[in-house]
Amino acid sequence: MQNIYTVAQVNSYIKNMFTQDFMLNSISVKGEVSNCKYHSSGHIYFTLKDLKGAIACVMFAGNRSGLAFRMIDGQQVVVTGSVDVYERDGKYQLYAREIKQDGAGALYERFERLKAELEERGMFAKEYKQPIPQYINRLGIVTAETGAAVRDIIQIATRRNPYVQLILYPAIVQGDMAVQSIVNGIRAMERFNVDAIIVGRGGGSIEDLWAFNEEAVAQAIFDCPIPIISAVGHETDTTIADFVADLRAPTPSAAAELAVYPIEQLNDRIKEYAYTMQHMFRNRIGQCRSRLEHYRMQIKYLSPVNQIREKRTYALKLEEALQDAMMRKISDRRHRLALYVEQMKGLSPLEKLSQGYSYVSDVQGRTVYSIEQIKPEDELNVYVKDGIINAKVINRQKISLEESHE
Repeated sequence: MQNIYTVAQVNSYIKNMFTQDFMLNSISVKGEVSNCKYHSSGHIYFTLKDLKGAIACVMFAGNRSGLAFRMIDGQQVVVTGSVDVYERDGKYQLYAREIKQDGAGALYERFERLKAELEERGMFAKEYKQPIPQYINRLGIVTAETGAAVRDIIQIATRRNPYVQLILYPAIVQGDMAVQSIVNGIRAMERFNVDAIIVGRGGGSIEDLWAFNEEAVAQAIFDCPIPIISAVGHETDTTIADFVADLRAPTPSAAAELAVYPIEQLNDRIKEYAYTMQHMFRNRIGQCRSRLEHYRMQIKYLSPVNQIREKRTYALKLEEALQDAMMRKISDRRHRLALYVEQMKGLSPLEKLSQGYSYVSDVQGRTVYSIEQIKPEDELNVYVKDGIINAKVINRQKISLEESHE
């Protein structure tokens, strides 16, 4: 009769087979990380896969010292550990003791180290960033002479402003000679005295773009006195050159748009400025004309001729006022004189004579107003209205006019 085993016995047997296999006790497996989960207990569960298969993996919390980075899905890693069977489920899995990034991962670690070093040296500081001129005449391009990057830059730059001179340095952008070629291109553009430089290439893997992560290229960009736009790869690609450059463009096409100002907008802006200047000039001329007219009126008013005319007019007004005052004064005096004349008429001897009164004087012409002044036989002159009467005093008699009146 055939022997019958329990599930636990089978799983235990298989586990012993795995344990006795020396290779499975210490093995390194390369693959892509997927379904990576960091458990609250500190354990890490993930799957390692390639095109033809997959294997479950676990790294216990006690072995986390063997992991120098945080794993995410899609990373290429090399896992070192042992393959064993989990008896309860009857499944085998890779128990990881150490995990390293494979290929690109190693380059990424190198990238991070250089990035941290250059940042500490201040090569990424904003204080050293140069502004890109808004209007340029000469644009330097350091990239491969073939490929989509240079075609895109030339096409967009020419479309935006055909008057900008494009100077291409055909650099090697990939491989062992790429670093020195890019550095030589940057220095050549310095000698050409261009207004701005685009340094870049099309997209690719991290290995393809690695020349732009080298310290020599970063130092050449940092030392360049001409503003540099970095345009390496696609929008998601980031290199050391992007951090050091004065401006980072997500693509070579975008770099051309950032470097070359569109001539249509420039013409529109010039027209707008011209209209604004004309409007300002017209307003200014109008203000100057108003001010000139004001000054002309002031000069006209303050001129000697005008002053003489003003003073003459003022003198005529004063003369008229004086004449009016004099006429009023003469009229007033005439009126008062008429009153005085009337009053004098009442007191005039001639007027009294015309009313029947007479005036008596002695022969010497002295007025006789008392009988004490004459004596009988004295000659007197009696003045009447129409002549003089010569008379002789026969007698005199004293009377009181007040008593006689009574």
